[in-house]
Amino acid sequence: MSSSVESPLNETPVEAPVGHHVQKIGFKRKFAAYVALTKPRVMELLLVTTLPTMIFAQRGFPDVWVMIATMIGGAMSAGSASAFNCYIDRDIDKVMKRTENRPLVTGDVTPREALIFSWLMGIASLFILGFGANLLAAALGALAIFFYVVIYSLILKRRTEQNIVWGGIAGCFPVLIAWAAVRDTVEWPAIVLFLIIFLWTPPHYWPLSLKYKTDYQNASVPMLGAVASARVVSSQVVLYAWATIACSLLLVPMGWAGITYTAVAVVAGGWFLYESHVLHRDAQRPGFTEKKAMKVFHLSITYLTLLFIALAIDPFVGEPLMRIGA
Repeated sequence: MSSSVESPLNETPVEAPVGHHVQKIGFKRKFAAYVALTKPRVMELLLVTTLPTMIFAQRGFPDVWVMIATMIGGAMSAGSASAFNCYIDRDIDKVMKRTENRPLVTGDVTPREALIFSWLMGIASLFILGFGANLLAAALGALAIFFYVVIYSLILKRRTEQNIVWGGIAGCFPVLIAWAAVRDTVEWPAIVLFLIIFLWTPPHYWPLSLKYKTDYQNASVPMLGAVASARVVSSQVVLYAWATIACSLLLVPMGWAGITYTAVAVVAGGWFLYESHVLHRDAQRPGFTEKKAMKVFHLSITYLTLLFIALAIDPFVGEPLMRIGA
């Protein structure tokens, strides 16, 4: 016996198991499922850091083909890593409300299809980075995929509450890839940008883990928000927020940052710090809710976006501050 769902576009259906029946899935739904495997929101955030870094490294607009290849290759490498993650985590995704609609849980994509898709996208991304930019960018892309899939997804995620700290390194690689694509090397400003994202990841993600505390507990994943109190989590958020802001200002004495980047780093950073301290204060009071934690989560995205937009504008507005003061 089988059941059929007709696509509104009358695409040729493909079959996916649903319980003891077979549900026919149209091309449009299948395509959407493959897109969902790449976690587009995560990919968007990574691209927000990639293009500004290329402009900052070039001190202007880089070669258009290098720029396009780096953006596409970088997006595909991130998508490949995310698809591998969906394949690895399909067992725990079933028991978490936040992830219960992912394609491997709903059956819109089979594990075999997801694994093949992950490999093909990953290999294609490295070819695009290698031929469109350079071999260093491709090597960094391969290292980013390896780190997210092996170090984070297979080794750290289910074993330690520090999973997102060290596993988050994978999300720092786009700035190194972008820098290498433009300058064919990795220099100290790129390391600083790498460290900014590394330090930013815990205060970005840990508030979210407070909201989904029960989810992570049900899945036996030791995210900090699932194994520690809101007070402990908020304390760590404050410490990492301070470290992030301090690191973001290192580009000034290095002679790379101008007035635009510096002003945004100070103002947006101050806003991020203030809300982190508010979270810490509220976490010690009765009636604390996850909504207050989510405010910091959303603000952290705004902060990073503003910082990298300023990074892209900075080369076109005046000289680096240290040169101005010289």
